[in-house]
Amino acid sequence: MYTKHLTEELAKRGHKVEVFSGQPYPNLDQSLVKMTKLPSLDLYRSDDPFRIPKVGEFGSFADLLEFAIMTTGGFPEPRSFGWRLIKALEPRRDEFDILHDNQSLSWSIMRLVNDGWPVIGSIHHPITVDRLLAIEHAKGIKAKYGALRWYGFVRMQTQVASRLHRVITVSETSRNDLSKYMHVDLARSSVVPIGVDTSVFRPIPFIKKERGLIVTTASADVPLKGLHVLVEAMAEVVGVYPLARLIIIGMPNRESKLPARVTELGLDEHIGFAGVVSQERMVEMYNEAELAVVPSLYEGFSLPAVEAMACGVALVATDGGALPEVTGNDGETVLTARAGDAMHLAKKILEGLDSEMLRDEIGRNGSEHVMSRYTWRETARVTERNYLELLAAHGDL
Repeated sequence: MYTKHLTEELAKRGHKVEVFSGQPYPNLDQSLVKMTKLPSLDLYRSDDPFRIPKVGEFGSFADLLEFAIMTTGGFPEPRSFGWRLIKALEPRRDEFDILHDNQSLSWSIMRLVNDGWPVIGSIHHPITVDRLLAIEHAKGIKAKYGALRWYGFVRMQTQVASRLHRVITVSETSRNDLSKYMHVDLARSSVVPIGVDTSVFRPIPFIKKERGLIVTTASADVPLKGLHVLVEAMAEVVGVYPLARLIIIGMPNRESKLPARVTELGLDEHIGFAGVVSQERMVEMYNEAELAVVPSLYEGFSLPAVEAMACGVALVATDGGALPEVTGNDGETVLTARAGDAMHLAKKILEGLDSEMLRDEIGRNGSEHVMSRYTWRETARVTERNYLELLAAHGDL
């Protein structure tokens, strides 16, 4: 979403933009933005994750290394994307003024910097936080080692991030955490909040609210996103408000313990997974719901939070990371719960379910809050300013 909307808005501002991407490819408006595909083995495709490719699919040494890293428990895509990017870009140096890296942060990006490319990096939040939480929640030595191995790329990303000439991130919380955890000099970083497509995410007046319906969006079933806390909270909510029903937009991972925990708590009739839905259906679901919930333990920004608020649904969100910075004031634009505290999250959900007047007020204020601050047009304008500052410092203006 970030790649799509930012590049399209930059193109509308008169810039010539080309996106180099591996799978899954962004759905760009190619009348505005050119896309160059850098196909990988696509080892993590949603219909066949951790797949074993056929022999005929291996066409390069990069393919072999990518598969080898995966089979030993690592995550190869930042490195392997960088290898393919170098091969595609090196013959075309004179065609581009600036390279914008969207958090791949591979050694290849550092090589391009050393070769004289002006490079700016987007880091949405420090992945070191994901690694820490994954290790903390892993059960047993084998699981902890697996988490350490999977996040092996973080050391590389930390070193590359600390050496980039300019880094942009999405909130002051992320900016400070990047300094703390990834050693990014505050003098070389700036905040550029991301936006929401307000032509899509909006209140739809004719859609009727469903009593007790709660919606959350799970971009990934990992400890960071706090779904396990929300499930525990729902056990308390249903005990007080039996009509409460939670729909999770997304699907649990294959090894996820969430479905079993839902059954163990007797919540099968109260919690369901919607799977992958279209953007249009997501907007409808937000408009049908009485509450939306973001239960994350940490967020560098939270696009699901601002998308829900743009739809006018009352939001319950934790105080994890940048969420208070993004969502506004407790009781005015959001109901704020302590991150990781299932009982407090349940209390805030029940507070929202108990009062239609409160839901309407928070939903209306939240929508106005988002519309006045978070648009892709503004994201592109401030990003452009960072490009010009970097080019001036680089001597390319």
